[in-house]
Amino acid sequence: MSKFVKSLIMDDLRQRLDGVENALLVSVAGLNAIKNNKLRMALKSKNISLLVIKNSLARRAVEGTPLAAAFEQMEGALALVWGSEDIVSLAKEITRFTDDKQFEPFTARGGVMDGARLTAAQVKEVSKWPSREEQLSILLGQILSPGAMLASQLTSAGGALASQIKQKGEGEDPGGEPAGGAREPGGAPAAATATDAAAPTTT
Repeated sequence: MSKFVKSLIMDDLRQRLDGVENALLVSVAGLNAIKNNKLRMALKSKNISLLVIKNSLARRAVEGTPLAAAFEQMEGALALVWGSEDIVSLAKEITRFTDDKQFEPFTARGGVMDGARLTAAQVKEVSKWPSREEQLSILLGQILSPGAMLASQLTSAGGALASQIKQKGEGEDPGGEPAGGAREPGGAPAAATATDAAAPTTT
Protein backbone atom coordinates (compact mmCIF):
# COMPACT_ATOMS: atom_id res chain seq x y z
CA MET A 1 0.00 0.00 0.00
CA SER A 2 1.49 3.32 -1.04
CA LYS A 3 2.04 6.18 1.39
CA PHE A 4 -0.50 8.25 -0.52
CA VAL A 5 -3.23 5.60 -0.05
CA LYS A 6 -2.32 5.16 3.62
CA SER A 7 -2.56 8.91 4.09
CA LEU A 8 -6.02 8.96 2.51
CA ILE A 9 -7.17 6.10 4.76
CA MET A 10 -5.88 7.81 7.91
CA ASP A 11 -7.55 11.08 6.94
CA ASP A 12 -10.82 9.20 6.45
CA LEU A 13 -10.43 7.52 9.86
CA ARG A 14 -9.77 10.83 11.58
CA GLN A 15 -12.91 12.33 10.06
CA ARG A 16 -15.08 9.36 11.03
CA LEU A 17 -13.77 9.27 14.58
CA ASP A 18 -13.74 13.00 15.14
CA GLY A 19 -15.40 13.68 18.52
CA VAL A 20 -15.50 9.99 19.52
CA GLU A 21 -14.00 9.57 23.00
CA ASN A 22 -15.29 6.17 24.11
CA ALA A 23 -15.22 3.04 21.96
CA LEU A 24 -14.71 -0.72 22.05
CA LEU A 25 -12.60 -3.08 20.00
CA VAL A 26 -14.14 -6.34 18.81
CA SER A 27 -13.08 -9.29 16.71
CA VAL A 28 -15.19 -10.22 13.70
CA ALA A 29 -12.70 -12.78 12.38
CA GLY A 30 -14.44 -16.03 11.50
CA LEU A 31 -17.83 -14.49 10.80
CA ASN A 32 -19.18 -15.48 7.41
CA ALA A 33 -20.76 -12.91 5.12
CA ILE A 34 -24.31 -13.67 6.31
CA LYS A 35 -23.44 -13.37 10.00
CA ASN A 36 -21.33 -10.29 9.37
CA ASN A 37 -24.13 -8.52 7.52
CA LYS A 38 -26.71 -9.54 10.14
CA LEU A 39 -24.46 -8.26 12.93
CA ARG A 40 -23.91 -4.91 11.21
CA MET A 41 -27.65 -4.45 10.74
CA ALA A 42 -28.33 -5.34 14.38
CA LEU A 43 -25.68 -2.86 15.57
CA LYS A 44 -26.98 -0.15 13.25
CA SER A 45 -30.47 -0.54 14.72
CA LYS A 46 -28.92 0.31 18.10
CA ASN A 47 -27.15 3.37 16.66
CA ILE A 48 -23.78 1.63 16.87
CA SER A 49 -21.15 1.98 14.15
CA LEU A 50 -18.67 -0.78 13.27
CA LEU A 51 -15.47 -0.17 11.33
CA VAL A 52 -12.90 -2.84 10.48
CA ILE A 53 -9.47 -1.26 10.72
CA LYS A 54 -5.82 -2.15 10.42
CA ASN A 55 -4.07 -1.68 13.76
CA SER A 56 -1.02 0.15 12.45
CA LEU A 57 -3.09 2.68 10.51
CA ALA A 58 -5.61 3.08 13.33
CA ARG A 59 -2.85 3.80 15.86
CA ARG A 60 -1.48 6.55 13.67
CA ALA A 61 -4.94 7.97 12.93
CA VAL A 62 -5.99 8.25 16.60
CA GLU A 63 -2.60 9.32 17.94
CA GLY A 64 -3.07 12.17 20.40
CA THR A 65 -6.80 11.48 20.82
CA PRO A 66 -8.70 9.79 23.70
CA LEU A 67 -8.99 6.66 21.52
CA ALA A 68 -5.23 6.06 21.41
CA ALA A 69 -5.25 3.97 24.60
CA ALA A 70 -7.61 1.42 23.03
CA PHE A 71 -4.93 0.14 20.65
CA GLU A 72 -2.22 -0.42 23.24
CA GLN A 73 -1.05 -4.06 23.23
CA MET A 74 -3.62 -4.97 20.58
CA GLU A 75 -2.76 -7.40 17.80
CA GLY A 76 -4.64 -9.10 14.98
CA ALA A 77 -7.60 -8.05 12.87
CA LEU A 78 -9.95 -5.84 14.85
CA ALA A 79 -13.03 -3.70 14.38
CA LEU A 80 -13.85 -0.51 16.24
CA VAL A 81 -17.41 0.01 17.52
CA TRP A 82 -18.80 3.24 18.94
CA GLY A 83 -22.13 4.96 19.46
CA SER A 84 -25.22 4.07 21.50
CA GLU A 85 -26.30 6.30 24.40
CA ASP A 86 -23.05 6.00 26.37
CA ILE A 87 -20.12 3.63 26.91
CA VAL A 88 -22.12 1.54 29.40
CA SER A 89 -25.00 1.06 26.95
CA LEU A 90 -22.45 0.23 24.24
CA ALA A 91 -20.79 -2.37 26.47
CA LYS A 92 -24.20 -3.87 27.29
CA GLU A 93 -25.10 -4.25 23.62
CA ILE A 94 -21.70 -5.65 22.58
CA THR A 95 -21.75 -8.13 25.47
CA ARG A 96 -25.25 -9.20 24.50
CA PHE A 97 -24.14 -9.87 20.94
CA THR A 98 -21.02 -11.75 22.04
CA ASP A 99 -23.19 -13.98 24.24
CA ASP A 100 -25.53 -14.69 21.32
CA LYS A 101 -24.48 -17.98 19.71
CA GLN A 102 -25.78 -16.95 16.30
CA PHE A 103 -22.91 -14.43 16.11
CA GLU A 104 -20.09 -16.74 17.18
CA PRO A 105 -17.11 -16.18 17.14
CA PHE A 106 -17.80 -12.44 17.59
CA THR A 107 -15.95 -11.31 20.74
CA ALA A 108 -15.04 -8.13 22.64
CA ARG A 109 -11.29 -7.48 22.80
CA GLY A 110 -11.12 -4.27 24.84
CA GLY A 111 -11.65 -0.57 24.37
CA VAL A 112 -11.25 2.85 25.92
CA MET A 113 -13.37 4.77 28.42
CA ASP A 114 -12.58 8.34 29.49
CA GLY A 115 -9.07 7.96 28.07
CA ALA A 116 -8.34 4.76 30.01
CA ARG A 117 -7.74 1.43 28.30
CA LEU A 118 -10.26 -1.37 28.91
CA THR A 119 -9.47 -5.08 28.74
CA ALA A 120 -11.99 -7.65 27.51
CA ALA A 121 -12.79 -8.58 31.13
CA GLN A 122 -13.34 -4.92 32.04
CA VAL A 123 -15.75 -4.50 29.11
CA LYS A 124 -17.79 -7.31 30.67
CA GLU A 125 -17.75 -5.54 34.05
CA VAL A 126 -18.78 -2.19 32.56
CA SER A 127 -21.73 -3.92 30.87
CA LYS A 128 -23.11 -4.69 34.34
CA TRP A 129 -23.19 -1.04 35.38
CA PRO A 130 -26.45 0.92 35.21
CA SER A 131 -26.74 2.86 31.96
CA ARG A 132 -27.24 6.63 31.84
CA GLU A 133 -30.99 6.16 31.49
CA GLU A 134 -31.07 3.77 34.44
CA GLN A 135 -28.95 6.14 36.54
CA LEU A 136 -31.32 9.03 35.79
CA SER A 137 -34.27 6.86 36.76
CA ILE A 138 -32.63 5.95 40.07
CA LEU A 139 -31.70 9.59 40.73
CA LEU A 140 -35.22 10.79 39.91
CA GLY A 141 -36.67 8.24 42.33
CA GLN A 142 -34.32 9.44 45.08
CA ILE A 143 -35.27 13.07 44.42
CA LEU A 144 -39.01 12.42 44.39
CA SER A 145 -39.05 10.08 47.39
CA PRO A 146 -38.62 12.81 50.10
CA GLY A 147 -41.24 14.98 48.38
CA ALA A 148 -43.73 12.12 48.24
CA MET A 149 -43.11 11.36 51.92
CA LEU A 150 -43.58 15.02 52.89
CA ALA A 151 -46.79 15.27 50.86
CA SER A 152 -48.08 12.12 52.56
CA GLN A 153 -47.30 13.52 56.00
CA LEU A 154 -48.92 16.87 55.18
CA THR A 155 -51.99 15.17 53.77
CA SER A 156 -52.25 12.92 56.81
CA ALA A 157 -51.99 15.84 59.26
CA GLY A 158 -54.48 17.88 57.23
CA GLY A 159 -56.93 14.98 57.23
CA ALA A 160 -56.74 14.64 61.02
CA LEU A 161 -57.25 18.40 61.48
CA ALA A 162 -60.22 18.42 59.11
CA SER A 163 -61.78 15.54 61.05
CA GLN A 164 -61.40 17.42 64.35
CA ILE A 165 -62.89 20.59 62.86
CA LYS A 166 -65.83 18.59 61.54
CA GLN A 167 -66.42 17.03 64.95
CA LYS A 168 -66.32 20.46 66.60
CA GLY A 169 -68.81 21.77 64.08
CA GLU A 170 -71.18 18.91 64.92
CA GLY A 171 -70.95 19.67 68.63
CA GLU A 172 -68.61 16.88 69.58
CA ASP A 173 -65.20 16.86 71.14
CA PRO A 174 -62.50 15.07 69.16
CA GLY A 175 -62.82 12.20 71.64
CA GLY A 176 -66.45 11.63 70.58
CA GLU A 177 -68.13 13.11 73.73
CA PRO A 178 -70.96 15.63 73.21
CA ALA A 179 -69.82 19.25 73.73
CA GLY A 180 -71.04 21.05 76.86
CA GLY A 181 -71.20 18.02 79.13
CA ALA A 182 -73.40 14.89 79.25
CA ARG A 183 -77.18 15.16 78.78
CA GLU A 184 -80.17 12.87 79.30
CA PRO A 185 -81.77 11.29 76.28
CA GLY A 186 -84.48 13.99 76.27
CA GLY A 187 -81.94 16.76 76.12
CA ALA A 188 -82.17 17.71 79.82
CA PRO A 189 -79.06 18.08 81.90
CA ALA A 190 -77.86 14.86 83.45
CA ALA A 191 -78.84 14.13 87.09
CA ALA A 192 -76.70 15.53 89.85
CA THR A 193 -73.90 13.40 91.03
CA ALA A 194 -74.07 11.53 94.31
CA THR A 195 -71.76 14.09 95.87
CA ASP A 196 -74.14 16.93 94.98
CA ALA A 197 -77.14 15.05 96.40
CA ALA A 198 -75.43 14.41 99.71
CA ALA A 199 -74.36 18.01 100.26
CA PRO A 200 -76.07 19.64 103.35
CA THR A 201 -78.49 22.47 102.87
CA THR A 202 -78.27 25.79 104.74
CA THR A 203 -81.13 27.55 106.51
